[in-house]
Amino acid sequence: MVLITGASGFLGKHLVRYISGQGVRARALYYNHPPGGELKELPGIEWMSCDLLDIYAVAEAMAGITDIYHCAAIVTFDPGKREEMLHFNPESTTNIVNQALEQGIRKMVYVSSVAAIGRSGVAEKQITEEEEWGESRYNSAYGISKYMAEMEVWRGIGEGLNAVIINPGIILGAGDGHDLSHGLMKMVYKEFPFYSKGVTAWVDVADVVHVLTRLMSSEIEGERFIVSSGNMSYRDIFINMAASLHKKPPCYPATTLMTGIAWRLSMLKSTIFGGASLITKEMASNANAVCIYDNSKLLRAFPEFNYMPVNATIEAMARSFTVLNKK
Repeated sequence: MVLITGASGFLGKHLVRYISGQGVRARALYYNHPPGGELKELPGIEWMSCDLLDIYAVAEAMAGITDIYHCAAIVTFDPGKREEMLHFNPESTTNIVNQALEQGIRKMVYVSSVAAIGRSGVAEKQITEEEEWGESRYNSAYGISKYMAEMEVWRGIGEGLNAVIINPGIILGAGDGHDLSHGLMKMVYKEFPFYSKGVTAWVDVADVVHVLTRLMSSEIEGERFIVSSGNMSYRDIFINMAASLHKKPPCYPATTLMTGIAWRLSMLKSTIFGGASLITKEMASNANAVCIYDNSKLLRAFPEFNYMPVNATIEAMARSFTVLNKK
């Protein structure tokens, strides 16, 4: 019996569908978002509500489990939710790790992020799994929370836990209209005219699922892997999205000064009228950061593995977006 945390999230849903299709029995955990539609009827999937901050609930959820895919996390740039995220992401992982050790789990694969890898700020330097974490203006609150969670997994490994960590880039793919991919497509669909100059790693959600399951069935343990089909600028991503949607691409670079003004105005609007700020200081900073990630370690471990080209991913996203947009 496999356990999947964060099963109602973007990655979790794709993983649940794949696991079910492989004929594997799984207990899929959710908290605020119970499954709907075909998800709740998938064969072999037992859906269960669980608060990962409740150690007793975690112990109950993990009863009879052999393998764990730990995907659950709060992902936000909203400064109002910073403390909640900094608490939940590491603390929930602590509870999972402790129960995995206590119950003698066979193996765990933890989904971290490239944001949890140290960033030197040197644009020409490729970032590998060996990059040491350090205090930096390039570190987001999300990155800090995932780094802290990773430390709990490494602590568990030191105490005998068989575990592997993956660090995906920005995960793209067809969703249900409530995920980052859909949000990016919606912005391009509305022909937002500006693009940021940042560069980062990108990867198809299906590739992340395949990496997770390959690592789970492999003999690899005590390692971390960057999962990325390649590094691309936000500008190139948006241009490809615009082409797939037959929309006008963004044509004006968003300078550091411009993004600085934008997040301040957005925060002011949020303060006056309420609601979350659409652009935050961290978002503006990350959008202009140039981070080049080296994906070669995973490809050396699985030389037969091939990533989905980002352009193909975007075309599939555009088709899904068009269908959802007509509803």
